[in-house]
Amino acid sequence: MSFHHSKGFTLIEVLVALAIFGVLTLLAYTTLGQTFSNAEFLNDRMDRLQAIQRTVRYLNNDLTAAAPRPIRSELGDSYMPALMVSAANDFALAITHGSWSNPAGLPRSTLQRSVYMLEDDELYRIYYNVLDATYSSDTISTKILDEVLSFEILLYDDNGQVTNQWPPLEAQGDINLTIRPRAVEVILTLKDEGEIRRIIEIAS
Repeated sequence: MSFHHSKGFTLIEVLVALAIFGVLTLLAYTTLGQTFSNAEFLNDRMDRLQAIQRTVRYLNNDLTAAAPRPIRSELGDSYMPALMVSAANDFALAITHGSWSNPAGLPRSTLQRSVYMLEDDELYRIYYNVLDATYSSDTISTKILDEVLSFEILLYDDNGQVTNQWPPLEAQGDINLTIRPRAVEVILTLKDEGEIRRIIEIAS
């Protein structure tokens, strides 16, 4: 009579197999974690680039459609220039512009007054539901970009002269309210991207 003995795994073989399995599992989890981290980084990067592009698009659309239409002050006793840039203001840019779409056919102007304001490294775009706003008019404020270190506006007049204030100091009378620059240079300094410059031509 013959006996067949089945050979099992020794303790050392089992321990070696478990060690190999553990190393492979660790490698798999490390690779998976790195993949998720890369995907999250790429998503954050994409969101950031889209926010920058959206901000530049807002500025480009508003400035290219700049209209020579001053607005009444909130008290209604005076007028404010169609385009305003001055370090004395609490906003960076105020502009009357066209191309305000009206798909619902509401009884309102196609002109809009938009204001850009930098506050605590966040850039806001503010507009009103009416062109000549009063203190009771609704204000819509949207944060369009964060981590903004500075927001500078340079303006080019018809003679190619550059200024950081508009209307120009030499402009007098009614022309002071309606005059527009030939072009505007927008300079955004961001914490992560550095300096971004765009020159936007104003439609005549």
